Amino acid sequence: MTTERSEAETVAYTVENRIAWVRFNRPEKRNCMSPKLNRQMMRVLDELEFRDDVGVLVLTGEGSAWSAGMDLKEYFRETEAQGLGATRQAQRESYGWWRRLRWYQKPTVAMVNGWCFGGGYGPLFSCDLAFASDDATFGLSEINWGILPGGGASKVVVDLMPLRQALYHAMMGENIDGRTAAEWGLVNESVPADQLKARVTAVCEVLLEKNPIALKATKDAIRRVKEMTYDNAEDYLVRAQEAANSFDNDGRKEGIRQFIDEKSYKPGLGAYDKSRHTQ
Repeated sequence: MTTERSEAETVAYTVENRIAWVRFNRPEKRNCMSPKLNRQMMRVLDELEFRDDVGVLVLTGEGSAWSAGMDLKEYFRETEAQGLGATRQAQRESYGWWRRLRWYQKPTVAMVNGWCFGGGYGPLFSCDLAFASDDATFGLSEINWGILPGGGASKVVVDLMPLRQALYHAMMGENIDGRTAAEWGLVNESVPADQLKARVTAVCEVLLEKNPIALKATKDAIRRVKEMTYDNAEDYLVRAQEAANSFDNDGRKEGIRQFIDEKSYKPGLGAYDKSRHTQ
């Protein structure tokens, strides 16, 4: 594609069987994130978050890349030329939708189908789960052009990787494939490219069977307690459970009823039938 994409064209999505497939849509730029894409992604997240026909959101890339990070020309050079105000605005737009994705109402899954570099680590971390193709390429190349991994990337690798791997990854500027990314903790799993969508779809189908209020409370709790002491986490989780019950106590009661009274399911082997109560 030789013509410049409109802002609305930088992100594409389809909804199929309650799964929203959201795609970075700048394949000619290996899906680098630009100010236009960042603004459009926030609009797409707004549109999908509370739709009744969406239960899970998958973030992936059009073409051969997931996202090769920030567009060095548009996001850095052109924005910086406009002064500090423009730089801060661009930062708010990118960090804003990553933050929004971290606390999204629906479960989120990163499907890394190709290149994932630098700034791409922000939304990668923001998704609840992440799966990659074996031949995907991950890299922090910032050290190779004279800066540190900013935009949250340094925090991402420290949170997800053992310290030695994080330091090696950030300091050496060497790329790793999907298998190594899974071994180091950047993603949950790596699978052959021709099996990636099927594996992600299967995960989404499991998530769709769960109670959505419990899923939201669970994903928030895991992120929150990671940085708490045990005692603070214990107190937080008591309050979080009480808050979740206030929204959907009938769901909790129905799950217990199906287990204890009906003996129609086993919690360790799957979810209760949530279609049998009104949420």
